[in-house]
Order: sequence, then structure tokens, then C-alpha cells
Amino acid sequence: MSAAATTARTAHDAGVERLLASYRAVPATSAVRLAKRTSNLFRTRAKADAAGLDTSGLTHVISVDAEARTADVAGMCTYEDLVAATLPFGLAPLVVPQLKTITLGGAVTGLGIESTSFRNGLPHESVLEMDVLTGAGELVTASRGSGGEHADLFRAFPNSYGTLGYAVRLRIELEPVPPFVALTHVRFDDLRELVAAMDSIVETGDHDGLRVDYLDGVVFSAHESYLCLGTQTSEPGPVSDYTRQQVYYRSIQHGDGVRRDRLTAHDYLWRWDADWFWCSQAFGAQHPLARRVWPRRLRRSSFYGRLMRLERRFDLGDRLERMQGRPPRERVIQDVEVPIERCAEFLDWFLANVPIEPIWLCPLRLRDDGGAGGADEPSDAAPEWPLYPLRRGRTYVNVGFWSTVPVGATEGETNRRVEREVSALDGHKSLYSDAFYERDEFDALYGGEAYRAVKQRYDPDSRLLDLYAKAVQRR
Repeated sequence: MSAAATTARTAHDAGVERLLASYRAVPATSAVRLAKRTSNLFRTRAKADAAGLDTSGLTHVISVDAEARTADVAGMCTYEDLVAATLPFGLAPLVVPQLKTITLGGAVTGLGIESTSFRNGLPHESVLEMDVLTGAGELVTASRGSGGEHADLFRAFPNSYGTLGYAVRLRIELEPVPPFVALTHVRFDDLRELVAAMDSIVETGDHDGLRVDYLDGVVFSAHESYLCLGTQTSEPGPVSDYTRQQVYYRSIQHGDGVRRDRLTAHDYLWRWDADWFWCSQAFGAQHPLARRVWPRRLRRSSFYGRLMRLERRFDLGDRLERMQGRPPRERVIQDVEVPIERCAEFLDWFLANVPIEPIWLCPLRLRDDGGAGGADEPSDAAPEWPLYPLRRGRTYVNVGFWSTVPVGATEGETNRRVEREVSALDGHKSLYSDAFYERDEFDALYGGEAYRAVKQRYDPDSRLLDLYAKAVQRR
């Protein structure tokens, strides 16, 4: 082990000791939470009164094994720092969520997705093992495979949102990444044609003879949508830069046929971050004059998130609506997964009922080589990841929409309608934002029985919040 690796491992061990000491300092009758000032969650919550655990020493990459194509990573390390450590080796995580400040531990316990998910699944599927601080205050190691003392925790950890424990260290797989990505943006005037093309690419890995390594899409309207096809390449040449005046999602649009582009691998991974997909428009960051003076270091999702939290804190948006004689707004910030054969049906319903555009599309399949169990799952078997029970061998499409609509007659009216439609189409909704399910429906959708068994084993005194309480109930 090199001196640098030894130093990193020593620093990590010290960070773990501080974390454990902070847990022991919390009174036995008190709830436990992480001491975090920021979050990529979008749930409205009252100020937490639980004591915070010290995670200050758990924010780094511990080591990268270029030969084995693995990395040991502290749980609170951001993907921005993780990618910075792996790209010099020509490697990257199998799935890199779109926003720089998402942490590896957060993506595993709260799910994540990106344009490699049609071939690499979700972030938790590339985890080989992880050290978890449980609600009972124990540090356990859970590993991939059907056996092992803590196999139940390994399987239930994805979508548990820190209610079973916190990932302290994760060993993940990496994949080779050439220095450039060649982009082909294909326009469709019919959503069913787009979905059919997406389905074909997922099955074959190519489009009209072009190898596709990355796949996502954008719907601007019922009659204008695009698939964004990325192909890894080592061929040098000019590249675009969407951290300056140009806006990435606007570069996708064109009259008909295809449009081609090139990015460095680094800039491709973070192509959505500079404008928070398209949400920076709400702060004026896409206006040409404002963009010229907007500091590049603040042209990133974490800063827009800070602005959003300030807006929510002081109720600025609703105050402006009232001043103009309009009703307040309901926040509809959601990602849902629907089976690909129902995707066009959902998009038709959404465009007719929810006034939000653009919409992001990202196909996904659970990995063919298995994750927790290492083998294909029969169609009638219990879900491999019980708290988010997608079926192996089935293609889903993540549909992302992030904006506001006028409030309805009841709290969360539009969000509730989305939930009902997604359930009717045999889909699932991510839990990073507001949810309104009744307890029985929530348990049926998110593995309630399996969750309770693991919760009882690893957090018997309920030191951590219950998943339903955290995802749905107001505090």
C-alpha cells in the first residue's frame, strides 16, 4: 500500500471513530440523524431536533484499485470528488447521478440513475460491500451475494433513506471510460416512435449501426422530443462547453433528423449540473445578460439548491404570486419509473393533465449479472431489492419533472394524481420528494413487511426514523 493510500485509510479510520463517538454521545432516549447542512432531498420538513452524527471524516475517496477496477469510498463522498479521483485512471463509477453533490452513500440508500442505467442498472447494484453504522450503533459489513450474515441488510438498504443505518464505507465497481463522448441527438415528432426506438436501443445497444453507451431523452412537447445517444471514444477533436454561455438542454433541440456534438467524458458526466437540468431558468441564470456576469463557480446545482431553500424559507414565490393576484403554487418535483410499454401512455396523461415541460426520460434495467444475489431472478420470485421492487429482465423508464403548478383544492393534489397514475401503470415513485401515500399502500409498494423485519434486527429501539415517517408523514 502506498504512503498516500495509507494516509487516506488512516484518515478514514479516524473519521469512523469520530462518527462512533458522536453516536455514543447521543442519549439513549434520543433519536439519531446525520449532521448535514445540505441535502439533495426535496421534502418539506420542520427543523430536526435529533442529535447529529459527526460525518466530517467520511467525505473522501479512500483508494482506487485500477487493476481490479474498484474503489473504496467513504459514505459522504460526493460524486464530484469520486469522479475526480477515478477519471485520472480512465475509470468511472458504473452509474454517475446527474448532480455533483449527490453522495455515494446517498445514491445507494436513496437510489440514483443516469444514462448508463439501461446497461448498468442503479448505483446500489455496483456495490460489492459496505460498512454500515446501524441504528443500534453497531458497525457491520454487508457484502454482495445470496449468503452472509448481513445479506438482509445489503438487500434492504437501497431505498431505505438512512432509516436502517448509514453507509460508512462502500467498495464499488468501476468501468473504463475513454476521454470523449460523441453525442447524437435524434428528434421525434411522435412519442410512441421515441419509446419504440428507446426500447430497441436497450435491447440491442445500438441505433442504426451506432453503438450506444449512454442513453437518455427530453420531451419538450407531445410533438417534439429527443433521444440523446452517447458513444464513448478516444478520438481527439473539438468539444463543446456548456459551463459558459451555452445551455446544454437547448443544444439538443433542432428542426429534424439528428444533431451531433462532442464533450469530454468529464463534461458529459456533469452536463446537467451547470443548469440543474433546466431549472436554473427560474433564477434567471439562462438569460444571456445574466449568464455573462453569473460566476462560473456558482453555475452549479448546489448553488441553485441553496437559492431554492432560501425561496422556500421566506415564501418568496407565493408572495410574488399573491402580489399578482394568482394562487400559490404546488411543488411537483418527482422522478417516477414506469414500465417501458406503458411509458407513452403515462406521457400522454402527464402532458394532458400537468402543465410542466420539459420532461426527462432515462431508461433502466436491473443488471443481467445480478446484484445482491448474483443470478437472474425468476419472474415470480421475491424482488431482489425489496424496498424498490423492480423486476429483473423488465425495462423501465424514469420520467423526471421538476417545477410547480397552481395549488388545487386539497394539499398535494397534483402529486397525488401522479401517484395514482403511476401505480395504475405498475410503476414506482422515488421518495426523495413529497409523497402522500396511505400507510397500507406505501407498505405494498415499498416492501413494508421486509422492511419491518430488517428494521427490527438493525434498529430495534427505533433510534432512526421509520421510512414511512421520513418519506410521507409531516413532522
